[in-house]
Amino acid sequence: MLSIEKLNVSVGDKKILKDFNLKIGKGEVHAIMGPNGSGKSTLSYVLAGKSGYEVDGKILFKDENIIELEADERAQKGIFLAFQYPIEIPGVFMNNFLKTSLNAIKKAKGQKEVDVVEFLSLVKQHAKKLGIKDEQLGRALNVGFSGGEKKRNEVLQMSLLEPDLAILDETDSGLDIDALKIVADGVNALRSKNRSFLIITHYQRLLDYIKPDFVHVMVNGSIVKTGCSKLAQELDKIGYKEFQKAV
Repeated sequence: MLSIEKLNVSVGDKKILKDFNLKIGKGEVHAIMGPNGSGKSTLSYVLAGKSGYEVDGKILFKDENIIELEADERAQKGIFLAFQYPIEIPGVFMNNFLKTSLNAIKKAKGQKEVDVVEFLSLVKQHAKKLGIKDEQLGRALNVGFSGGEKKRNEVLQMSLLEPDLAILDETDSGLDIDALKIVADGVNALRSKNRSFLIITHYQRLLDYIKPDFVHVMVNGSIVKTGCSKLAQELDKIGYKEFQKAV
């Protein structure tokens, strides 16, 4: 599904990712953990196509090098990023945003676009599973929402757009335990043999609910250790200090 080869990313003179390599197979769930400043969020932004970075290397998504593609082109090909800090957009209503996004993806895939009636039925079904009230769907995107509500909105977008690769950038931050379980259930409901996930997190608690196939420790722009889900439990006990010393 995804193969990253010798990816180097810089902003000005600051090098953030250094000969970064990672392979994610179809249907696999990978978690990347690491201390602040290790480059985890930068990795998610670069994969999604955010501008402002100097990028060199290969990002092969479904065997196509997408490194020159814009963010909307990557989204149309099936990449989705759930933001760590979803932004508020006054004047853009959730229903309109979600319907426009969904139809843009369908159009790119050559599928029939949904009309208003179909969309409302669909979005209400997905929203109900995530505990999102109907009245929230009629509000401006993320405006006045709590941190947990914003994260649920991100998962709602993901469930509607049905990406092939979903990247979750610290989706667990700002969530209480109940919201964490709801969001994790929403993610787990989307797991399939054809959909892959890259979950970026500081803490093991999210991985109690979303069991990854692989856990990677990222320090100073590179992966320094890879293991199974037990590695997350080990990190919860020993922290990142030993890995930082080794770099």
